[in-house]
Amino acid sequence: MHRVRFRDPAGSVRDGQWHDDGVSFADRTYSLDEVDVLPPCEPTKLVCIGRNYAEHADEMDNDLPDRPLLFLKPPNALAAHGDTVTVPEGKDRIDWEAELAVVIGAQARDVDAEDAMDYVAGYTCMNDISNRDDQNEEQNWVRGKAFDNSAPLGPTLATVDEVPDDAAIELRVNGETKQSSTIEHMIFSVPELIEEITAYVTLEPGDVISTGTPAGVGALSDGDSVEVEVEGVGVLEHDVRVP
Repeated sequence: MHRVRFRDPAGSVRDGQWHDDGVSFADRTYSLDEVDVLPPCEPTKLVCIGRNYAEHADEMDNDLPDRPLLFLKPPNALAAHGDTVTVPEGKDRIDWEAELAVVIGAQARDVDAEDAMDYVAGYTCMNDISNRDDQNEEQNWVRGKAFDNSAPLGPTLATVDEVPDDAAIELRVNGETKQSSTIEHMIFSVPELIEEITAYVTLEPGDVISTGTPAGVGALSDGDSVEVEVEGVGVLEHDVRVP
């Protein structure tokens, strides 16, 4: 089952089920045109991973890390399926980055890798939108990564068993494929990431780990339509506005 959070026509937030032609809650089914799809969780933080695919590190002319590279996005970074994301103005390069996102289901601290999946509620899609102008000029990447709506997330939350270990991950811009890989090419696995993160940070239910992007990143333009697809999850769609 694919879970979805949505706002129904009366304005109530519901936790329901995703169907190909709509969403349902209790005994009611709505078309997607009738509802606002929301991010599938309400995180206190998003922990993101840098350079977790070797080919992406190579295209950015970066060395491979010997441990996971961690940075944070705050809740203000969230955007939802179907949103139009307004990016910072006056920048030369705002990039797309398709990623598998892990949603935490239980409070986690000092978790061993062999137990890590017990703390996972499921998987979803994320676009780690990146402001390269400022990312390249600062150490902590607040301007580069944490700006408003820089983390479109969704549309559904799929259980772990619904997503193959070698699930395909793809990003399309205006229908043209820009990124195409599989999650088995991640340098650090989901259990390894959870072990490393929880050695330093307590993860709360609803928190998100975004696991890094494969090769093929590139610059967004005003009016672009973006699709992020993870096999077993579905397709996250959003548009882009450049002021």
